[in-house]
Amino acid sequence: MSYVKVMIHAVWGTKNNQNLISSEVRPILIDHIRENAKAKGIFIDTLNSQPDHVHCLFALNADMALSKALNLMKGESSFWANKQHIINFHFGWANDYFAASVSDSQLNKVRDYIRNQDEHHRKETYTDEYNKFMNSYGFEIHG
Repeated sequence: MSYVKVMIHAVWGTKNNQNLISSEVRPILIDHIRENAKAKGIFIDTLNSQPDHVHCLFALNADMALSKALNLMKGESSFWANKQHIINFHFGWANDYFAASVSDSQLNKVRDYIRNQDEHHRKETYTDEYNKFMNSYGFEIHG
């Protein structure tokens, strides 16, 4: 048996950064992402969204690639949202995402950051936040 503890903070946005996740849709979509992930063997620790993006802290297990985990969460949730017509427009996620590992010493800080998205985004846009993450981790921004 393999024992793995790799915590990932992932951030992904809506296609074209559209504000499609209303306050009414938000809990429905978050609950669905969480339930679907659990069914696929993905443990979500903390999950929250804004109208144009999602933050997710989850455990990456031993037999699943990061890209597969995100595809299962993103792809299935957009398919489900469109099938259920929970959003008045065609719903889709952007192709790209940000993901970084989180050490045990930083887990509570990341949990708090994700939980406090409403407060955080009163001061900073998603684009600014995303660019800050990219820069702080040394990723080159294409665009």
